[in-house]
Amino acid sequence: MPTTLTPPDTRGRTPDPAPARPPRATAATWVIPLILGAVTVFGLWWIDVRPAAIAAGFEDITRLLGRMFPATTGPVPELAALVLETLQIAIAGTGIAALVSIPLAAGAATTFTGPRWIQWLCRTLIVVSRAVPSLVFAIIFVRIFGLGPAAGALAIAFHSVGMIGKMMTDVFEEISASPREAVNATGANRLQVFIATTFTQALPQMTSFVLYRLDINIRASSVLGLVGAGGIGVALQRSIGSLDYPRAAGIIAVIIVLLLVLELISNLVQRAVSEHAGDTEHSMAFPPGKDLATPGWNAPRVGRSAGLLAGVVLFLLSLSALSVSPDRLARGWDNAVAMLAGFVPPVFTAEIALGLFESLLMAFTATTFGVLIGLIIAVLSTDHLVRVPVLGWALRGVIVVVRGVPDIVYAIIFVAALGLGPFAGFLALAISCTALASKFFTDALQNIDPGPIRALEAVGAGRLQAFVAGAWPQFVPSFIGNSLFTADLALRESAVLGIVGAGGIGFLLHESVTSIDYQTTAGILIGLIVVVVAVEQMARWARRKVI
Repeated sequence: MPTTLTPPDTRGRTPDPAPARPPRATAATWVIPLILGAVTVFGLWWIDVRPAAIAAGFEDITRLLGRMFPATTGPVPELAALVLETLQIAIAGTGIAALVSIPLAAGAATTFTGPRWIQWLCRTLIVVSRAVPSLVFAIIFVRIFGLGPAAGALAIAFHSVGMIGKMMTDVFEEISASPREAVNATGANRLQVFIATTFTQALPQMTSFVLYRLDINIRASSVLGLVGAGGIGVALQRSIGSLDYPRAAGIIAVIIVLLLVLELISNLVQRAVSEHAGDTEHSMAFPPGKDLATPGWNAPRVGRSAGLLAGVVLFLLSLSALSVSPDRLARGWDNAVAMLAGFVPPVFTAEIALGLFESLLMAFTATTFGVLIGLIIAVLSTDHLVRVPVLGWALRGVIVVVRGVPDIVYAIIFVAALGLGPFAGFLALAISCTALASKFFTDALQNIDPGPIRALEAVGAGRLQAFVAGAWPQFVPSFIGNSLFTADLALRESAVLGIVGAGGIGFLLHESVTSIDYQTTAGILIGLIVVVVAVEQMARWARRKVI
């Protein structure tokens, strides 16, 4: 979307942007943190998080880690094939999701002028697919299509439709209506208007969203093998199931290295995907040529076009590698019809309610710990308070490595060391939330205006005083928004940790699918969707009240 240009002032300098509006001092500013604190205290009691238990748990984890070394990967050709399969699952699933998300987002946007029932249907599909984690979809598709990467790719696609569709909908709604009205006045139909205006303007942002989602999906696809959906997770599941901990450690190390390398590549590609705007120029996907009505060709545009062609080829190759035959599709369709028929009537029991409640407690309690520890790490990682560059770089490096390990891998390690139950799930989520929150907070602190801090220091304020009075007011909106986003992600992850025995609703879900108790499966899915959507609405309300 083109950026809005700010006219230069009389001295030829672009004026500084208006400072962010500070959060409103309302009753909600104090009530919401108090409620979250009360939920956290209750969650600590429910999960039985005690200093003695944590100390004993770390001793058990240390012993387990000792049994994992020296690490080994096993047969390298087999592992390389599984890594390739993981990439194919992520690429195929992301590509399918991107293609499906475009018409869904166009129908869900407020700018859609067609029948209202189509808009309602598109919005419902986006919300439902976003609420169900990819690992839950993987359990269902393994039951429908059998073991293998096809189930994994469909799981990635179905969950990603909700995420990509939501972001695309926001972009479509923010685009200026003037070009759309102008093309519509020429007599063009609805599809021609969409392609000529909305789609064309949104293409750079859409490409960036898809690449960002691909990075996330590669992380997700690395563990889908735990439920039989293909990829390197298959080898990890076998190693842990056979108590071959050295090979499990080697596979986890391969996953970490793979994700770090792919994250670096993804960042480089996202930077090259479009020419971002400077202080006085528009963002554009390609520069103008000699004729202003004709796009120009230069090295960046040639590179982007070649990258697009390579992406299409990779997507098609990944699809062909899934080995989805017509016979398998027919059997899958029959299984899907049987499963959907078995969903009626859904069964919702007290055991399901307890599992959802436990998932909620794990998520919010872990989020509180992650946000607090992440804030400390973020402050130490920036130069606004503690100005030790070596410490900042070291902490950021550690966070990058910690973020490279999927949540469920942490859960597997903690379950193996501490036993079944929500305590293992809480520890896994707390580590994940800490890494995620510290990443968000560090980026936010780096982007605040240092002027107020330097001005306070110039009049004799100490570093802590300058940070509290100069940095914190600017940082609070980002702190609240990123904390709520972290809680939202933690809730989705807590719903699947039970698959490996780490508490929550995941265990019941896995058992209901494998035992063909589809009525219970339907009850769990409906309950999970209701809880996730309710939490999203509460988070949206909290943002409006506090920020």
